Amino acid sequence: MTSTAPKAIRIIKTWDWGVRLFHWLLVAAIALAFLSSEEGSALSPWHGSASWVAAILIAFRLLWGFVGGEHARFANLIRPSRMAGHVRGLFAGRVHASLGHNPLGGIAVIVLLALVAATTFTGITGGEGGHEAIAYILLAMIALHVVAVVAMSFLTRDNLIGAMITGSKKTTHFPSALDATPPARLAVPLAVLVVAGSAYAATRIDPQAFTPGAHGEAGEGGDGGEAGEADED
Repeated sequence: MTSTAPKAIRIIKTWDWGVRLFHWLLVAAIALAFLSSEEGSALSPWHGSASWVAAILIAFRLLWGFVGGEHARFANLIRPSRMAGHVRGLFAGRVHASLGHNPLGGIAVIVLLALVAATTFTGITGGEGGHEAIAYILLAMIALHVVAVVAMSFLTRDNLIGAMITGSKKTTHFPSALDATPPARLAVPLAVLVVAGSAYAATRIDPQAFTPGAHGEAGEGGDGGEAGEADED
């Protein structure tokens, strides 16, 4: 009778740099947008610029969902065949760690991306009522997302926040796992083109897109008042 020795715990690459950079820049952009949304706030001049930065980040993430690393790709986020089993397991108290996003987490990412896109679009186009409503839905989804991440980190003893910072995980729960497939060879040049093209498009739509406070000053002066009101909302 032979026994197999347990495999040594290793550190493997999980999240590529593109996903991590996008994640934390979007966190900063959304936080700044919410903190600057109140008129008269010291940060209010940055509201419009933060919204445009969020829009560019969404464009980047849409591309990265096709050319990014293994766990960044939409094909690994949307897995309907695993959803039912995952949900049944949660209700039965069976919680398992996942190398990338679990099925519910993948859907949550798609919903959050859609809400950020809708919030920025309605803010840029001046849809005041819809913009505010969608923004509060986004805020609620972000709160739910944070609670879920903390809960799953605790229940599975898998540091999800740390992994999104370092890009790596221990193989404690995945003894046979290997490094995630890296981004495609053309991922970086394509990402540069998308970001540069999106920034250029933003300045064509709004020449002062990245000038903090420009819209408020324009509105006070009487020129471009509608654009200023839209961005401040």
